[in-house]
Amino acid sequence: MKIACLHTAESNVAIFETAAKNLGIPPGVLHHKVRADLLAAAENAGGLTPDISDATKLELLSLAQSANAVILTCSTLGAAADAATAQTGVPILRTDAALAAAAVAEVAALAAAHAGGKIVVLCAVETTMDPTSRLFSHAARGSGATVEVQLVPGAWALFKAGDFDGYLASIARAADRAYVGGASVVALAQASMNGAARLVSAGPSPLSSPPAGLAAALKAAAHHLGLGATH
Repeated sequence: MKIACLHTAESNVAIFETAAKNLGIPPGVLHHKVRADLLAAAENAGGLTPDISDATKLELLSLAQSANAVILTCSTLGAAADAATAQTGVPILRTDAALAAAAVAEVAALAAAHAGGKIVVLCAVETTMDPTSRLFSHAARGSGATVEVQLVPGAWALFKAGDFDGYLASIARAADRAYVGGASVVALAQASMNGAARLVSAGPSPLSSPPAGLAAALKAAAHHLGLGATH
């Protein structure tokens, strides 16, 4: 089995390898490609343009030629995965879509226990606010869950400056505020936010996209291979 990951930050490679290890995925299953230029272009353009989407789609299709599943780990570029899916028989997934599905499922479980149903989604990158809002709203449709997408001010500037501890701390503080404000579930929209989950103290560990995305990719890759087991 081979799962290809398209990242827009080099640091996400280690994050996904750690998540894979925690899920019991054997070494060598994941293949990583980093295209930081795609996110940089989207930030400069104020969002995902047709040209950037096309470039992302071509990269995803290239990775699909030698993989059993492909995951796009950048939420800003997510729509390109949807476009690429129709052009290959290999599953192409969005980690943020898997995260949204996991968050809605968690809220459904809490609602069954009469514990509420508010999802707060934290974003670090402004260009991902709109696609993340649309994605989570669609996932929550008909579930009874409410969705609130929040930008963590200044977080991305810390990340780009190399202050990763400060970046994660700012996200953890935002998650704590969300819980204090009544959130039932907090979801961390960007894969780079994953490490903030362990710093949160006002509620349960937030959901993050690396484990959610990899679990979905395992299932999709196994189906593509016709396997009954995930790995």
